[in-house]
Amino acid sequence: QVQLVESGGGFVQVGGSLSLSCAASGHTFEEYGAGWFRQAPGKEREFVAAISWSGSSVYYAESVKGRFTISRDNAKNTLYLQMDTLKPDDTAVYYCAAKYSGRSYYTDRPVFVDDEYEHWGQGTQVTVSS
Repeated sequence: QVQLVESGGGFVQVGGSLSLSCAASGHTFEEYGAGWFRQAPGKEREFVAAISWSGSSVYYAESVKGRFTISRDNAKNTLYLQMDTLKPDDTAVYYCAAKYSGRSYYTDRPVFVDDEYEHWGQGTQVTVSS
């Protein structure tokens, strides 16, 4: 079982940047693929970005491609999301998630379907003001 705790959310103006972190504990984080999702008020949760357990492969939603960067440091058991050129539509609660992959070559791929993730953080609020 892995526990996830997000941090780094806050208020930022349009065009600004924020960096989110997700600290994992309780299990070897390197054995998990990971991703970021978000949920705006009145909307369904949506995929943002995902990274394979090794970090060798990433995948982004079209709405954030070129502006957001997902990365991980397995030695520090931490997942990151660098968000640049933020827009009001990026306002949401951001969640990190982990899916057990077992460090297999065959599972070393990013996962963008939220139902495949077994573990979730509590979320961190990001508000972009215009």
